[in-house]
Amino acid sequence: MIDGVVTGEEDGRSPPLRREEVSPENMRKGGGVKIVVGDKGQSQASFSLRPWRHCGFHPIGEMGFSKDQLLDRLQAQQIQFSKYEHPVVMTVEALAKYVGHIKGGLSKNLFLKDKKHRFYIVSALADTKVDLKVLSQRLGLGKGGLRMAPEEAVAEILQVPLGCVTPFALLNESARHVSLLLDQGFKTQECCFFHPLSNDTSISLHIQDLDMFLNSVGRAVAYVDLEANPPVGKDQPPDLAALVPSDTLSITDVLEKTASLQVDSGVNSKPASVTAKASKLSSGSHKEKLANSAKSSSSFADPEKLIEEILEKASAVVLSEIKEENIKQHGEQLGAVVSSSIRKNLSLELKNLATMFKNTAYTEGFGAGTRCPAKRL
Repeated sequence: MIDGVVTGEEDGRSPPLRREEVSPENMRKGGGVKIVVGDKGQSQASFSLRPWRHCGFHPIGEMGFSKDQLLDRLQAQQIQFSKYEHPVVMTVEALAKYVGHIKGGLSKNLFLKDKKHRFYIVSALADTKVDLKVLSQRLGLGKGGLRMAPEEAVAEILQVPLGCVTPFALLNESARHVSLLLDQGFKTQECCFFHPLSNDTSISLHIQDLDMFLNSVGRAVAYVDLEANPPVGKDQPPDLAALVPSDTLSITDVLEKTASLQVDSGVNSKPASVTAKASKLSSGSHKEKLANSAKSSSSFADPEKLIEEILEKASAVVLSEIKEENIKQHGEQLGAVVSSSIRKNLSLELKNLATMFKNTAYTEGFGAGTRCPAKRL
C-alpha cells in the first residue's frame, strides 16, 4: 500500500476499482502519478496521486498528540490560555496578519540538528536575531555544527506537520531527546503566542504557565540570551554546552550536564547563571569532574539513596516549620501549614529529581545495550 492523497475528477460513472502498481521511484520524486481505474472501453476515472509529505499534512498514525488533546491537557492542569483560530500559516510574518494586533509576543520556532544527529528546538520572539553559527559555537559544536532539520524529521521526531514546530511538541515521547532553548525575551512579555501542535490555531499564555507545562512532562526549562555572542576559546568554554542533548553520551557526561543545567521555572530568574555554572564546571580538572559525577550518581542511580535524599529534604522542611511560635500561631492548623510548605518548597525540586533519575536510568540502559549488544541467533 502506498501512502498518498488522491485528488481528481471522475470522467463519468465510477466503475469498480482495480489495483494499479505505481513505481516507487516515481513516488520518491514527489510528482503526480496518473492512475486509470476501470476496464478499457468502459467509463474510467483518472486520479493524481502524490506522496503525503508533499500535500501539507500527514497520514493517520504518523502523528502524536492532537491539538484538542493538548488543549484538554492544559485545561486539566488549570493553565490559563486564550485560543485564536486562523487560516493555516507557515511563517511568523503570516501569523502576524491575524494576531499581531493582540498584545503579546509572537514566537518563531526553529527545528535544528547537529552533525551527530541530535535535535534542538529554538523558540524565540519574532524580532530576536538568531545566528546559527554563533549558537553552534556556544553549544560547543563548531561554526557549522547546526543546520535546519530535514522536513521528514519534523514528522518522525516532533510528530507534527510542517509549520507546526512548537515547544508543546515535547509532549510526544518521540521528542524526549530534543533539547529546548527558550528566548529570555519571553520573560519581558505579558503573554506569548505558540501553535498548539497545529498551525491553524494559536494560543497565548503567560510564560510561567509554559514552564509549568514543560515541567509536568519532565522537561527542564532553560532561557538563553540568543543574541549574545560571548567569546569561545581555550580558556572560555562554550556557555551553552550543558544544553546539548545527552542521549548519546556516557552516564558521567549526563550527570555533569545535569548538574550544570539551569532549571528555570520563574520569570524573575536570571538566565546568565546558565553561563556561570557551565563555565565553572568546565574550568575544573577532569579528576574533579569524575569525582563530582560519581557523588551525584549515587543518588540518581540508586533508588534507595534517591528516596533517602527525598525524605531528608522533606524532613528538613518539616523541622523548619515546627517551631514554638508556629505552634502558638497555627495550633491545630499546623499540619496544613507544614503540608503547604512542603508542596511549595519541594514540588519543583522533587519533579526535577525524578526527571534526573529517569534520564539516568535510560542512559545507563542505553549504555549497557551499547556495551553488550544482544547476540543474533
